Amino acid sequence: MALAKDEDHNNGEKGPCSHFLVVAYGIQGHLNPARTLARRLASIGGCTVTLSLPISGHRRMFPSNENSHEEVSDGAISYIPFSDGKDDGSWPKDVEDRTQRREANFKSLSAVVKSLAASGQPVTCMVCTLSMPVVVQVAREHRLRLAVYWIQPATALATYYHYFHGHEELITQHATTPTYEVTLPGLHPLRIRDMPTFFTEKTHNEVSKMILQALHELFEQMDQEKPMVLVNTFDALEDAELKAIQPYVDVFVVGPAIPPLTALQRRNASEAQIHLFKQDEKNYMEWLNAQQEKSVVYLSFGSLITYTKRQVEEILHGLQSCRQPYLWVVRGEGRAEEADFHLGEANRGKGMVVEWCDQLQVLSHRSVRCFVTHCGWNSTLEAIASGVPMVAVPCWSDQPMNAHLVEQEWGVGVRAERDAEGVLTREELVSCLEFLMGDSEKAAQIRANANNLKERAQEAVAPDGPMERNLRRFIKRMQDLGSMHQENESVNIFNLIQ
Repeated sequence: MALAKDEDHNNGEKGPCSHFLVVAYGIQGHLNPARTLARRLASIGGCTVTLSLPISGHRRMFPSNENSHEEVSDGAISYIPFSDGKDDGSWPKDVEDRTQRREANFKSLSAVVKSLAASGQPVTCMVCTLSMPVVVQVAREHRLRLAVYWIQPATALATYYHYFHGHEELITQHATTPTYEVTLPGLHPLRIRDMPTFFTEKTHNEVSKMILQALHELFEQMDQEKPMVLVNTFDALEDAELKAIQPYVDVFVVGPAIPPLTALQRRNASEAQIHLFKQDEKNYMEWLNAQQEKSVVYLSFGSLITYTKRQVEEILHGLQSCRQPYLWVVRGEGRAEEADFHLGEANRGKGMVVEWCDQLQVLSHRSVRCFVTHCGWNSTLEAIASGVPMVAVPCWSDQPMNAHLVEQEWGVGVRAERDAEGVLTREELVSCLEFLMGDSEKAAQIRANANNLKERAQEAVAPDGPMERNLRRFIKRMQDLGSMHQENESVNIFNLIQ
């Protein structure tokens, strides 16, 4: 593992490993950490970096670009899309559809690699976000060095590793017992309910089954290729978990993938995040400015989770019962049509409902007191970096694990329980908010823990801090591997001539 004390530098010099092709899914949760990593490789390591997204994501990222297949540059990195054969942003319907898209991905990404080589910018290393085994195939085909960017917690990385290396049967046997505890090597005991949902949904949910299969393939390829793994976390947050995975995976700690608070306060354009959804025209920042310090409840369930009519009603009544000002994000495409009436009601009085916002700007605002969140890893890290306590309302994937970490391991929030229909009820929401915003000794300790982790997160991303040093070490390792590869190629050619 790349520890913070490592002082390796490359002084920004371009070496044999000078062009990274970072490949990510074109969804909000993958795009921003991938873009942050790409820009850090360019600025810290002096490398050429290209970020490649599916055409559907690239098109949403650059809506004014007439040709959605063209390369775009922001002055620091370039963006080149690849095709999955559909290009409509949809998920695969079944195994056959997934196979066809994967073949299209392979051909398109291979074409990107060839095109960059033909233009005098040959790729020397590919980096993929998790669950993209096709990138491993492309790297192998073109004899490129490879790194995996793990954009979930290190706890999830260790859990998946052990699930695929001897513990699948144990976990599967107890999949219907949510409170059953499993102790994996080096980790604290985890209940079944705190593990990735794909473990328990794999038999009756086709999407979960396909995602778990893709992760299985990725870990098999990692066993064969032994790539370096960049993890979007920091030592002060998951020190024990990072040490637990270190014997099995070559880990570099390069998170959190958020800008320093100083950049946020300056509204630094170079640090700005990308939004695949149009921000609401209502001036929510002016509204926040008008609220009292530490008074606002901020609620957002991210870019994928949808709202039913009943869920909207329950949240609305819960927020109104608390009598605190609230800012609530509800994507237009993420709700049932019949919920619109209730959202209109929600905009009256002490609350504001928007379709999208700059979450980091909101969380770092002085008026925000707590965050009701689905506990996606990006949202979790953003709350930690802003020192905002959380009401965790997990739904799927790694979110239950993140909620467990928030409540049990770090003590920076509480977990809300959904009812039998998967709905967060008004009573549960009110109970969690009244506790978290109250003056009890336990609530005060949660706020103190949140402030402490905020300081540790900002230390991690400070200039010449652990994140920068670890990235320099990673780049130098890639350069050294590139030099060894070139020397071996020269020896092989010499032997052929002889």
